[in-house]
Amino acid sequence: MRQAGRCLPEYRALKAHHSFLELVRTPTLAAEVTLQPIRRFGFDAAIIFSDILVIAEALGQPYEFTAGEGIRMAWTIEYGYHVDRLDPRAVTERLAYVADALRLVRAELGDATALLGFAGAPWTLANFMLEGGSAPVFSRALTLYRENPRLYGRLAEKLALGIADFLKLQRAAGADALQLFDTLAGTAPAADFDELSGRWLRDILAELREVAPVILFAKGVNDRWSELAQWGARVLSVDATVPLRVVADQLPAPVAVQGNLDPALLLGEPAAVARATRDLLESMRGRPGHIVNLGHGVPPEARLDCLETLVSTVRQFR
Repeated sequence: MRQAGRCLPEYRALKAHHSFLELVRTPTLAAEVTLQPIRRFGFDAAIIFSDILVIAEALGQPYEFTAGEGIRMAWTIEYGYHVDRLDPRAVTERLAYVADALRLVRAELGDATALLGFAGAPWTLANFMLEGGSAPVFSRALTLYRENPRLYGRLAEKLALGIADFLKLQRAAGADALQLFDTLAGTAPAADFDELSGRWLRDILAELREVAPVILFAKGVNDRWSELAQWGARVLSVDATVPLRVVADQLPAPVAVQGNLDPALLLGEPAAVARATRDLLESMRGRPGHIVNLGHGVPPEARLDCLETLVSTVRQFR
């Protein structure tokens, strides 16, 4: 489960002594945070502890987390020369620390537990890079595309190149599969989705076709499942706003689905988690290729007993 560790007391103990970015950039610490939820819950797969914006930093646009303001980029992309400053050739060297963390986790897990790498997608990253960080409403990426589509294309192309190389680096360091997160995909207008997001996702997936299985999460894009299934991802991750079986029935059998319990369930009572998990499993009965997961990341306030109930309910289901 993505971000499964951030609700754990052992994670908060580390955060008391290290900033989030220190945890991300220090291989031994990133490996420890990755392993904490595996030790506690025994998940079938671990996902490396990192952040989607490491790509922006590796391209040449650093970022930080600020108290009360969220993410802030060191500078904001506004003009063509800002895009020219970004260098995808530097990505693998600058993100070697992620590969080092993956190797440490791989050695600890052995063959008993799968290990996943991940990266953010071009459209999602472009939004942060053009806004200069977090924003109540992301609008500048769409504005740039409409006013200067060639410049947006140059930015998205550099991002796609860097992301593909970063995911290949993670595979070489021991990741069994790779996840591609386009968490702002649903904010792209339907008429412009392909130019804003789709064509760049297809480019990345084509680069990875012979490299590793890829899980694609295009959050909020719930009206083009048959199209997404043709792009080369082995698994489509589904948010919690649609019935998972309805989505699965629109896909060819070789394409698996991941999801899609509502993360908010983990804030409530264990009994509700058990009921929702059983309902989800029952709805998917007979459909091969289902990875039980949430429809998005684990909330920081998630109750540990709710996570434990989710895991035990899945394991006891027959």
